Amino acid sequence: MPRLDIKTLALMIASLLGFAPPACGETTPANTAPRPNILIIYSDDVGFGDVSCYGTGDIQTPNIDDLARTGRRFTRAYASAATCTPSRYSLLTGRYAFRNPRAHVLDGDAPLLIEPGSLTLPSHLREAGYRTAAIGKWHLGLGAGDIDWNAEVAPGPLEIGFDESYLLPATNDRVPCVYLDGHSVENLDKSDRIEISYEKRIGERPTGKERPDLLRYQADAQHSGTIINGISRIGFMAGGHAAEWVDEQLTDRFTTRAIQSITRWEHEDADRPWFLYFNSQQVHEPRLPNPRFLGRSGHGVRGDGMLELDWCVGELVATLDRLGIRNETLIVFSSDNGPVLTDGYADGSLEANGGHSPAGPFRGGKYTLWEGGTRLPFIVNWPGHVQPGVSDALISQLDLLASAATLSGRPIPSEAEASLDSRDVLPALLGQTDVARRILLTQGAGGVAIHVGDWKYIPAGSRTPAWVIHKHGGQGNPLSSPPHGEVPSLFELASDPGETRDVLADHPDIADQLRSDLEQLMADPCSLEIMQAGRP
Repeated sequence: MPRLDIKTLALMIASLLGFAPPACGETTPANTAPRPNILIIYSDDVGFGDVSCYGTGDIQTPNIDDLARTGRRFTRAYASAATCTPSRYSLLTGRYAFRNPRAHVLDGDAPLLIEPGSLTLPSHLREAGYRTAAIGKWHLGLGAGDIDWNAEVAPGPLEIGFDESYLLPATNDRVPCVYLDGHSVENLDKSDRIEISYEKRIGERPTGKERPDLLRYQADAQHSGTIINGISRIGFMAGGHAAEWVDEQLTDRFTTRAIQSITRWEHEDADRPWFLYFNSQQVHEPRLPNPRFLGRSGHGVRGDGMLELDWCVGELVATLDRLGIRNETLIVFSSDNGPVLTDGYADGSLEANGGHSPAGPFRGGKYTLWEGGTRLPFIVNWPGHVQPGVSDALISQLDLLASAATLSGRPIPSEAEASLDSRDVLPALLGQTDVARRILLTQGAGGVAIHVGDWKYIPAGSRTPAWVIHKHGGQGNPLSSPPHGEVPSLFELASDPGETRDVLADHPDIADQLRSDLEQLMADPCSLEIMQAGRP
């Protein structure tokens, strides 16, 4: 019998285990199942413990819970990064954000981060015949630099695969505080020109630094720029008064626009599938939910924002029911990164939090390499196709591209697949198996960690920045935790999900192997595809 090389042997083992992912450069067989509509509902700064079906119950989210009850709830699903821009980049491109040196948290006037014409989730689905739209928070840059907000704002979502878009350009704590409809600012008055600067004070509007007496919430120095709607923002804005958003109306506006798009698509051509990338700004600061939700959660404005988010989910699902397309639509609900209670504004969320644990049983939150930064709620629902239940399959949000490609019946070209970190985990998403990835990377403000099976390795030099410690510090903050430092750490998450016991000294061989694997994967997405089958 001929001797088998290690790669062939590992692939044979993987096949026997029921999991043999395609090697880089190979294509996945086309899907023969019906092509569903795809609705991704992407929330902001929502932690594992913020959704009541994940076990906390302090804040009730019945509409999201219903998606979990009739769909599949994942307990080991991760964003690729612990901050918003990198996670959003990965979800749409299928690539880890650290591969793009510009993929960090962007200012509101930053150029478009994703190269027009490149392979993206929306561009691939559009090529497969889908209509595509992005609605809500964007924060992936716009234009090519030096944006003129009074003219056509391009390139943007329409140049990377979306047929239509209706956006909050960056974040709700950054200027410009306007809606961008396609390439144009909505309600633009050209006699009141919009000017934006992140470098110097411009215009006559007061700033939070100058007039703290005008603020609804006091803010730190970073968030003490131009005051709009009683909130001081990051950056400075002049003009554009008629185009300003009202924070309390953001969720209603985005939900209404999404419902209008879905309804129009179904009336125009009910046989053609669609993809909607819906991004809620809840529960990112500044937190100003609609007055009808204020005081209802018992956990301050952050908890009230969760109720508003849950209402939005209910409205979108009700629309699918009303149009008779609920069974024809695959829904994914998740969040861009872990939770934070105080992130620039003194809105009382920390004081009103009570005993609520936003990150669930995990350490840390937004920005951090700890589990609380990237391990998030992840629910998949498609009646009649997704097996209801709970899954511990290891999933990354960047896998949505490869999985959706299979679902659409249009495989990713082999030359493009070779540059992707995305893996086809569709059988796990549908509940046909609980075996998905064996390995993934997660990125925090201090570096990149590697997960293989139940092991997690944080390399040397992954020091938590002081500003992250400050945001999560403070007496009574459930997200506060010791920083990760200059020495490497190894955790076994199955027995220690809270990362309380560093077991590197007990397993130095595993730590050495994971360190080597991390270095190889950061250099080449295909260098260790064989590791999907099993190590360590």
